[in-house]
Amino acid sequence: MSDATPTPEQPAGEQAPDFAAMTRDIAEVPAVEVIVTVAVNLMSAAAVKLGLTEDGDEHKDLDEARKLVHALAGLLDAGVTEISSFHAAPLRDGLKSLQLAFREASVVPDEPGQGPGEKYTGPVYG
Repeated sequence: MSDATPTPEQPAGEQAPDFAAMTRDIAEVPAVEVIVTVAVNLMSAAAVKLGLTEDGDEHKDLDEARKLVHALAGLLDAGVTEISSFHAAPLRDGLKSLQLAFREASVVPDEPGQGPGEKYTGPVYG
């Protein structure tokens, strides 16, 4: 817990976050772990937007999914040389699965090479 005192904007009983401690914590995290964590978060969000969760169609939004898959592909394209193949291989497999799921979920599928992230990965065929 921090020793911060409540500010006028802050309700009594709540303490301000200890940003110095947070900064120290993130400073101790290796870059590979940060990259992999961000990639997994993008994958999870894309899966939800593709309707691949238990709730399925409740959160399905292909426009949002496209953005997330494209961002994931860009991150992996840029970061794959910085992380080992031990980390990169499963992330690439997950990306390809999401790209295939996107293609299958689309009413009018993109041309090969035009789907989300395919500018980085090359065409994905379903």
